[in-house]
Amino acid sequence: MLDKQQKKELATNYKQTFRAMGVYQIRNTQNNKIFVNGSMDLDGMRNRLEFCKQMNTNTFNELQKDWTTFGGQVFVFEVLDRIEPRDEIMLDAADLKSYRTEVDALLELWLEKLEPYEEKGYNKRKR
Repeated sequence: MLDKQQKKELATNYKQTFRAMGVYQIRNTQNNKIFVNGSMDLDGMRNRLEFCKQMNTNTFNELQKDWTTFGGQVFVFEVLDRIEPRDEIMLDAADLKSYRTEVDALLELWLEKLEPYEEKGYNKRKR
C-alpha cells in the first residue's frame, strides 16, 4: 500500500507528464458527418467517447440527434494532428497556455480545411 508521500509523488509526476495534444474528429460511420475539436488530452477524449459508447450515454451535445438515431457504436475517434512535446516535462501554467494556443491554431486550420458544418458535420460556425 502506498503511503501519503508516495501518493503525492505519483500525483506530481502524473501532472508533469506530457499528454498527447492536438486535433481530433469524431466521425459518424453511417453518414460520414464529423465533429472536429482540439484537446489538451487526446487519449482522455478517446476514453470519453469509448466510455459513452459502453454506457450508451452521450456527453457530446453536438452529436445528440444522430447518437439517438444511430446509436453510439457508429461513432469513431480519429486523431487528425498531434503537437509534439518541446520538453520532457510541463512545469507551469505558461507552458500549458503555450500548448493551448498551438492546439487552438491547429483546430482553426482543420476547421478551414474540412468545413465540418451543416450537412458535412456537427460543428457550428463562429459568428
